[in-house]
Amino acid sequence: MKFSESIQKLDRRYIYIVVALAVIIPLIFPLGLKTYLTTPVEDLYKHIDEIAGRDDMAILIDFAQSPSTMPELYPMDIAILRHCFQRRIKVFTIAYFPQGAAIVEMALAEVKEDFPEIKQDVDYCNFGYKSGYMFLPIVLGMGDDIAKAVETNSEGNMLENLPIMEKIKNYDNIQVIIEITGSTPGISYITYARGRFGVDVAVGVTAVSAADVYPYLQTGQLIGSLGGLKGAAEYEELVQTFAMQNLDYSKKNASDVDWREKQYSLSSVPYKYKKARVGMDTQAVVHVLIILFIVIGNIGYFIEKRTEKHKYVK
Repeated sequence: MKFSESIQKLDRRYIYIVVALAVIIPLIFPLGLKTYLTTPVEDLYKHIDEIAGRDDMAILIDFAQSPSTMPELYPMDIAILRHCFQRRIKVFTIAYFPQGAAIVEMALAEVKEDFPEIKQDVDYCNFGYKSGYMFLPIVLGMGDDIAKAVETNSEGNMLENLPIMEKIKNYDNIQVIIEITGSTPGISYITYARGRFGVDVAVGVTAVSAADVYPYLQTGQLIGSLGGLKGAAEYEELVQTFAMQNLDYSKKNASDVDWREKQYSLSSVPYKYKKARVGMDTQAVVHVLIILFIVIGNIGYFIEKRTEKHKYVK
């Protein structure tokens, strides 16, 4: 059988096996591919970092997501929460989808393992699940009084009685609203929160929606965005870089360059701090492999068609 014919008749099960290996191997043995920062991600990181250590400012994260989008969005949740806990930035979380409320709890529990000093309702507050029908009253109400608009946290406690609310009143005390979503990104917050009260808005979206946010970035209606697993990997790296830069080197020789470089090596970082970057390794390998399959398949197709044409001419 000719090469072109063998390509066209290749048992697709072999292709599935090769793709499966391309997914599994980089997950087990990360390649450590470099992640290059983009402006929307860096802008969001810097904007949040401006309020580090302040007890009169906070950020609000809307978990508008479901399990189907977790591979891309959950690493964003983790990276942003870790940044805030690391830098003593107050966080409010809310979900207008029942699935999102469960993801909030999961993300907070995971990040808190590394920050035992961070206290619920003091350093962060989970507003919990709120019905989607209440979205507009809550978003507009928070412009006047967050405690009155939201009323209770996820455990049913009145917000006005919580320590975290002592110096936080309304959107004047919210540095940015971040909607991490698998659907339409940020439009409602741009329309009602930013349009009415001027609060800054940012989004985290799946890769397929990343291009949709650029018009809003260019006009300044969004101050930053995370696009897919790539955006999560970038933010993850920014958080990790800050942590490495602030390690205690007192027990190490300052001239021990090898030791210092080892700390920055991706292979020395525990998996929970590099989920998105490991995922990017797999994504990159699979994308290259699929492109290769497409190229080879097309080559075989056109060779076969050309052969058939010559037979017909003869």
